[in-house]
Amino acid sequence: MTRPLDDVNDGLAFDVDAIRAHFPALSDGTAYFDGPGGSQTPTVVADAIRDALLAPLSNRGNTTTAARNAEAIVVQCRHALGELLNADADEVIFGRSMTALTFELSRTLSMQWRPGDEIVVTRLDHDANVRPWTIAASKAGVVVRWVDFDPATSELPVQNVEAQLSARTRLVAVTAASNLIGTMPDVRAIAARTHAAGALLYVDGVHYTAHSAVDFRELGADFFACSPYKFLGPHCGVVVGKREVLAELRPDKLLPAPDRVPERFEHGTLPYELMAGTTAAVDFLAGMTGATGTRRDRIVAGMTALEHHEDTLRQRIEACLQELPTATVHSRGARRTPTLLVTVAGHDAAALSAVLAQHDINAPAGSFYAYEASRRLGLGEAGGVRIGLAPYNNADDVDRLTDVLAATLAGPI
Repeated sequence: MTRPLDDVNDGLAFDVDAIRAHFPALSDGTAYFDGPGGSQTPTVVADAIRDALLAPLSNRGNTTTAARNAEAIVVQCRHALGELLNADADEVIFGRSMTALTFELSRTLSMQWRPGDEIVVTRLDHDANVRPWTIAASKAGVVVRWVDFDPATSELPVQNVEAQLSARTRLVAVTAASNLIGTMPDVRAIAARTHAAGALLYVDGVHYTAHSAVDFRELGADFFACSPYKFLGPHCGVVVGKREVLAELRPDKLLPAPDRVPERFEHGTLPYELMAGTTAAVDFLAGMTGATGTRRDRIVAGMTALEHHEDTLRQRIEACLQELPTATVHSRGARRTPTLLVTVAGHDAAALSAVLAQHDINAPAGSFYAYEASRRLGLGEAGGVRIGLAPYNNADDVDRLTDVLAATLAGPI
């Protein structure tokens, strides 16, 4: 099969072999293309979790070493995430998962909604940025307006969002990048239209954050959600919100719980060990290229180099898939993450994924909770095989994948 030459990384030192050395899971020889569902973990993240748990630790405070350790972990994590996302540390809300945090915020925001108000959701989104809002809308008597995307181009035009806005719109929920097909809508333009209508914008950045340098301020969103376990960290969730917006919200909470932002949104004792692991993941991203400067500078340099690396591999995969006449790639957006949803005529997606697994290639099949998007593509619950890249993927991984696909599609599964 014809394979394009690797691109030169414009002087940015993204050494994938050096990156791979930090991931013990790779030692079993598996090629992991399942990063969109959760990345593999570098040693430094696991070490940070272990160190946090084994050091003196208690509830936060400043009286004892254990209390000071807990306080330091929280402060360091908020600052790390603030620098990752270009938000202030006191705008960072930490929780069990993005889904749990979105449900909590949907309940809180819907307290301000009145019957006849409207919210806007899209058919491109993961269900975690759809169902919390539609459930809250149903309970509040609020109208739900849907924004469609074009299955032929994978695009979600800004005009489609604008057409659903009105003076009654209270919130727009949109993804920064589709976890199913990778499409990256123009969030900045959507934010401008949303705010012109007097509404708030809630952005699902779970998939986007793993592949691009996030600038919360520049995006213009009121809320931006992400999940550290998608960018090499532990299983938890994060939402950053504009300070002035958070200050106006009064979530349900326990009486003794802090009333200040962001603590008023965080229920119970924080998972200190996961926060320590999250800080380590951010620092790992900041160290991927050996760049200098502030941590924010190094994060941007690292993510810029990563984007180039992953895009080069994505193009390599696409070039090979184009030579397989029965394969259809449903990821076609002009701006997209290195995530490809593939179906093959005459082959069941789950069965094809199982064949890849037999060759130690992890590329799962399904709709991946992007139910509306998969249905709109005509794929239903079965979806397709999702090929997602991560920092540790290399050209050898890609060649193994495409070679097995080519050999498999030459005959019946």
